[in-house]
Amino acid sequence: MAKKDLIGGKLWETYSNNVIERMNNPSFFGEISEDEARGKEKRLIIADWGAESCGDAVRLYWLVDTSNDTILKARFKTFGCGTAIASSDVMAELCMGKTVDEALKITNLDVEKALRDSEDQAAIPPQKMHCSVMAYDVIKKAASLYKGVEMEDLEEEEIVCECARVSLKTVKDVIRINDLKSVEEITRYTKAGAFCGSCIRPGGHEKRKYYLEDILAEVRAEMDREQIKTAGSLENFKEMSPIAQYKAIEEIFAEKIKPILHRDGGDVEIMDIKNEGDETIVFIRYLGGCATCAAAGTGTLSMIDQALKGTVGPDITVRMI
Repeated sequence: MAKKDLIGGKLWETYSNNVIERMNNPSFFGEISEDEARGKEKRLIIADWGAESCGDAVRLYWLVDTSNDTILKARFKTFGCGTAIASSDVMAELCMGKTVDEALKITNLDVEKALRDSEDQAAIPPQKMHCSVMAYDVIKKAASLYKGVEMEDLEEEEIVCECARVSLKTVKDVIRINDLKSVEEITRYTKAGAFCGSCIRPGGHEKRKYYLEDILAEVRAEMDREQIKTAGSLENFKEMSPIAQYKAIEEIFAEKIKPILHRDGGDVEIMDIKNEGDETIVFIRYLGGCATCAAAGTGTLSMIDQALKGTVGPDITVRMI
C-alpha cells in the first residue's frame, strides 16, 4: 500500500508507490559536469526554473549530441518537496533518448502519468500538480538555451504569474489537458495566483495584460466551439456542456431558421434550454412580425421543431414563451 502524505496540515489523496519510491530513491538525481561533456565531445545544457523563495525550483542538466540533437543523458537537482523530486526524476528519464524537439512535446500530464502505478489511478493529488508543471517548464527552458533563443520567442508566450513564473501557454495547456473549470483548479495545478493574487482578476496589486479568469473563459469557450465543430450530426448533444448545447442550437437557428423568418420581417430568440429526462426542451420567443403572426404557434413552430429534430435528433422539442 502506498502511504499517505501530510501537506499543509491536511491529509490528501494517496500517492502512488512509484512516487514514493522516486521521492526516496530518485534514479536521475545529480549533475553533469563540463569535464564529462568535453570528454564525450557533447554539449552541456544547464537550465533553471522555478522560485526557491516559494520552495520549488529545479535545475536540469542535458548532455546533447549536436549531430542529431539527441539528449543522451539527463540529470536534475530539485529544491522543494518530495513530489517535486519524483516529478523531476521521471521528467529527466522521459527526456533521455529524445531529440530536443521531441522533449519539447512532453507535457505535465505525461510526467504525472509516468508516475502512476495504474492507468486509472492518479499518482499525485491536484494540490501537488504544480510540481509536474514545473518539470514541464524546465524542459522548455533547456530547449530555449540549446536553440539560442529566448524562452518567450520559442513558445510565443508571456508570463501570466510572475510570483510562480507560470506562462500563458502553460496555463492554457493545463486547462485543456486537465479539463479545468475554475481558477481555483488552475492555482492548484500550477500555483498561478497563489501568492500576491494580482494575476487572478483586475484590481490586484498592478494592472496586467492577462488574468486567469479571462484566460479560463477564453479557453473554455474555444473548447466548447471545438466540441460543436466535432459533433457532426450532434449525436453527442446530450454529452455537451450547457454552454456548448446553447451554442449548437444558436448555430442551427442562425443557419436554418432565422433567414426564413427574416424574409417576412420576423425573428426569434432562444430564451432557455432545459434537459428533462431524455428530452431537451428549447424555449423561444418570437420578435418582429412573428410576434403577431397567426401561424407563429402552428406552422412556424412546427418548422422550427422539425429543423431541430433533423439536426439534433428526435428527443428535442420547441416551446413558445
